[in-house]
Amino acid sequence: MPTNHRVDGRLQLTFTRPAATGDTLLQVKEQRPPLRVVRAFPLPDHAVLTHLHNVSGGVLGGDHLTLCVEVKAGARAQITSTGATRVYRHRPDYPSATQENHFQVGPGGLLEYLPDPLIPYADSRYRQVTQIELADDAGLFYWEVLAPGREAHDELFAYDELQIQLNLHSAGRPLALERIQLQPTRTTPGSLVRFGPYRYSATFYICRVGLPATVWQTLEKELQQIAETLTTPDTVIWGVSTLAAHGLSVRALSMNSRALLTGLPRFWQAAKWALYGQQAVMPRKVY
Repeated sequence: MPTNHRVDGRLQLTFTRPAATGDTLLQVKEQRPPLRVVRAFPLPDHAVLTHLHNVSGGVLGGDHLTLCVEVKAGARAQITSTGATRVYRHRPDYPSATQENHFQVGPGGLLEYLPDPLIPYADSRYRQVTQIELADDAGLFYWEVLAPGREAHDELFAYDELQIQLNLHSAGRPLALERIQLQPTRTTPGSLVRFGPYRYSATFYICRVGLPATVWQTLEKELQQIAETLTTPDTVIWGVSTLAAHGLSVRALSMNSRALLTGLPRFWQAAKWALYGQQAVMPRKVY
């Protein structure tokens, strides 16, 4: 297997909140291209915003990228990307492009992970594995939007393979286990058990460990009302359900990304106010 052009990028970030200042600080433990960050921007309530950069402009065939984020006790981190994650065409004799994400949120910490959509180009092969561990009173707002490809180039489900795995745990207990494998050349994404007539999908996990079940029941009803308001079957459908414990998931299928990118903040805003009594502020972008 060729190795001279294969990239093993790694980014390891730690967010701490020293008692002396009360403000969250970013520590870059490891930064190996093409992944990098520049700085952290202060946000209200002692939080910081960090932008993830991929200086290659996208994920190339054979790339192996690893992101490790630890949010220490009481720290609050908001993380976003500088643009969509573009997965380029697979290169012969190389393995599938791989992205590994490891998130750990300590007691009383909060992680808001709000990236732009994932766009798999024609003939691409991509595998993403995400591990999330939440401590007591840890909070999480985590969303992901999957595109069918470069729609402007008539690339709808033209990729070879897309695998998405997510393991969300608290105290060793699984809260959500997600497994997605799409191979459009073998099984049509348009079947009723997959996307049906829709093209885009979104998943949003909302968690805060230790809250009573009644909180989640009440919030589920509130978010379901938003889902019913936003749903227009010809364009987008939304749904809300409780997790095994400590949270909710919001899911959607849509004909376009616009309906998802305008709808997700509605759920985030309502959930953050209900769980933290704070406004959710969309991350500003840097390029």
